[in-house]
Order: sequence, then C-alpha cells, then structure tokens
Amino acid sequence: MTEDNGGADGVDDEPDRSPSAGRMGKAAEYLVAASCMLASRGELNVSTSLVDDEGVDLVFNRRDSSATLAVQVKARMSDSKRVRSETFVAFVRAQTFRPRPNLDMLFIAVDVDRGAIMTAWLVPSQVYAAGAGRPTSRDRYRFYASMKPDARDRWVDYRLAPSELAPRILARLAELNTV
Repeated sequence: MTEDNGGADGVDDEPDRSPSAGRMGKAAEYLVAASCMLASRGELNVSTSLVDDEGVDLVFNRRDSSATLAVQVKARMSDSKRVRSETFVAFVRAQTFRPRPNLDMLFIAVDVDRGAIMTAWLVPSQVYAAGAGRPTSRDRYRFYASMKPDARDRWVDYRLAPSELAPRILARLAELNTV
C-alpha cells in the first residue's frame, strides 16, 4: 500500500517513497475497516494482519457467519499528482498476489483533508488477474482507473462511492456464503 505513482505511459517507474507512506497506508486500512463497520451498523467485523507478506491487509466477515473475505488495500492520497488529475494508479506485487474466490483488491482514493474515502474500486482478485495483463518489468501488476464520473475504463463496473463500499462487501460475503 505504498504511494506508487507509476507513469500513465505504462512505465513502471519507482517513485521516491515518502517517509510517511507506510503510516498513511496503515491509516487508510483502518479508515476502511472503521467506516465499513460503522456503515453496516456493526454487521461487518474486520480483522487485520500482523504481517503483510501474503498480500492481505483486512479480513471481513459478517456477524454470525463463517464466510470471510480477504482484502488487499491499495490507497492513494488526494494530494498526490495522479489523484488530483482524477486518475488512480497502483501496483500489486506478483510474488504475493494469489487470485482466489475469497480475495478482493480494494483500491481507494483518500481525501487527506477530510480523512475520508473519496472513491473505491472493489475488484475480485480473479477478475483483477484476468484484466490486469502481464506483470511489469518489476514483476508487478498495474491498476489504472479514472475517477472522472463519466469515465468508461475497464474497472468502472467495480467503482464505488464511499456509501456503497460496506453494502458491496456484505454482498461479496453473501456470494461466498453460498459457495
């Protein structure tokens, strides 16, 4: 969940990582966890990983249900150049990415002034794997989406307003509960 800002031209350039990028990423994870718990009126429970070496940041489950949804969070902040230009770029390391039915990728733009989610994309990992193409020269899969309201990129069907995130996670858990 680092602040990668790879080029829109497809070049996987490694930016200078801000000393606070890890803190901001962890804060974004907790923002997602808290807002989903609150928006679901406590129906959702969320666990976090002590170690993030398997690409799972949050694990959601519905109260009184055994189904779980693992989520890898990739956050970008509103003061980044790309988010200011209404685009979202993130990279997923191929070495830890293992698509499976109960893993989703959550890409979020965070308004740092308000401490709130601006836009989110919740993409099932198997869908992401099918649409992400081949890894870059640095062995990372690229996610590129537009934040513009009228955009029609490949990920638009997975784009969510902040108020849609918790209901979508509940729906994903319901799907997993029937499998």
